[in-house]
Amino acid sequence: MSAPGFAHEALVYRDEPGYLDAVAGFAREGLQAGEAVFAVLPPRGTAALREALGSAADEITFVDAGEVGRNPARLIPTIRANVADRPARGVAEPAWTGRGEAEYAEVILHEALINLAFEEARALRLGCLFDAAALPGSVLDAVAHTHPVVVDGARAVSPVFDHGYAHHRFAADLPAPAAVSDMVHFCLDDLPELRDLVGVRAKQFGIARARALDLTLATNEMVTNSICHGGERGTLRLWTDTDTLVCEITDSGYIANPLVGRIAPLPSIQGGRGVWLANQLCDLVTIRSRETQGTTVRLHVRR
Repeated sequence: MSAPGFAHEALVYRDEPGYLDAVAGFAREGLQAGEAVFAVLPPRGTAALREALGSAADEITFVDAGEVGRNPARLIPTIRANVADRPARGVAEPAWTGRGEAEYAEVILHEALINLAFEEARALRLGCLFDAAALPGSVLDAVAHTHPVVVDGARAVSPVFDHGYAHHRFAADLPAPAAVSDMVHFCLDDLPELRDLVGVRAKQFGIARARALDLTLATNEMVTNSICHGGERGTLRLWTDTDTLVCEITDSGYIANPLVGRIAPLPSIQGGRGVWLANQLCDLVTIRSRETQGTTVRLHVRR
């Protein structure tokens, strides 16, 4: 169960009236209670909520989910940034139609991680919107496992909510790629060649130079992590998936904390910056780690 002072609810809708009823009602309750209200929504959701609330919408902090939530790993830091000293309430829509399978998988992990990230919050209520008429079954099936309360017509406590679901997802296997273009086993001496390889493949795939540099830097950080914390060696693989170049780094290390890279590193503490930086640079970052099998990191950048 969620700790006292923290509530995490799924707001399920099936059409536009249902959407407006869920998002506007949730936000209006917060405003009436004097809470600090924020909304992390795609542009169409922001427009609909502003229209529904009128001038009252000026009291809400809006964040573009399509921008910050492109990589779901950036959503928890965004929520943290909007939690005020007084009681806070946020409404968010991290899953929308058009996302890819890998993105939906990270949305599910994100929703599970929320229960760990904010379990000690003193006064925070989060409502997460899900379109039951359009989202894939994998996302909808996970809603009850990741939310203690599900509002779908009526408000009900989920009988299958699992506070440890994040650990289960974080240790799960990732789907195998259809084809791999490059595979390199590396150690410390191979770093320059790996950076060159990623840069060349990004250029060949048509990724803009600035984004290619982002991917190269993120790869350098993850490979360095493998060398420092993953047995001093690892394997890098590259492949393309529709409009995305994927760079995968695997090693024998183990990451115990599934919130890695989702909490801003403190200047006074060494370490923890590599994954954080990769999350800021890439369109999607996927991490899975299991003590018996090691760690896999996938960096996704679109062209």
